Amino acid sequence: MTLTQAVLSFAVVAGLLTLVPGIDTALVLRSSITRSRGYAFSTALGISTGAMVWGVAAAVGVSALLAASELAYRILTLAGAAYMVWLGVSLLWKSRAKAGPGAGVPAAATVPAAGNGQLVRGWATGAGTNLLNPKVGVFYIATIPQFIPAGSSPLLMGVVLAGVHCLLTMAWFTLLIFGSQLASKWLKGQRSMRIVDRITGTVLVGFGLKLAATPGH
Repeated sequence: MTLTQAVLSFAVVAGLLTLVPGIDTALVLRSSITRSRGYAFSTALGISTGAMVWGVAAAVGVSALLAASELAYRILTLAGAAYMVWLGVSLLWKSRAKAGPGAGVPAAATVPAAGNGQLVRGWATGAGTNLLNPKVGVFYIATIPQFIPAGSSPLLMGVVLAGVHCLLTMAWFTLLIFGSQLASKWLKGQRSMRIVDRITGTVLVGFGLKLAATPGH
């Protein structure tokens, strides 16, 4: 397998994975609909950062430790599950607060531009969600070795392949963000924002509970 063949083959696998709706997609859509375009891109960039860290970790063997150590995997799994549930409950509580007295008067919600602090928060949310999901690490440790040509540097290939995945992810998220922005006048009403928060919160809580209930790897 040549370097070009390895990169193209991995791109097909990573591209298909990127298109499958999951927690990352829910977070980016929610950020785009209820926050701002800048916040959504920050969240997407955080998710890509987490993927890059996992890719490099897989290349240097950190993810191999997770694959081999039941305890390490379980600790990270529970930490990730707790983080997901906390995010989900926060969104559900926020949607409940929005539905309170005086919350639904405007026909459309005004979404202010994200400041630097908000952009950092969006990035941290995306990165934290990805980094605390050990299944991302397991995916990389299971796939990256299959696409390393003989004689190539595992670390360099890990960076290259993770970079390819990040580029595909950002391209897909860009389409989602701009697509949701086109429909913003229908999606940014108070009622729509509560529904988005509740759906995203429920997905996060469900994902977290499922992650916590996973017996092992």
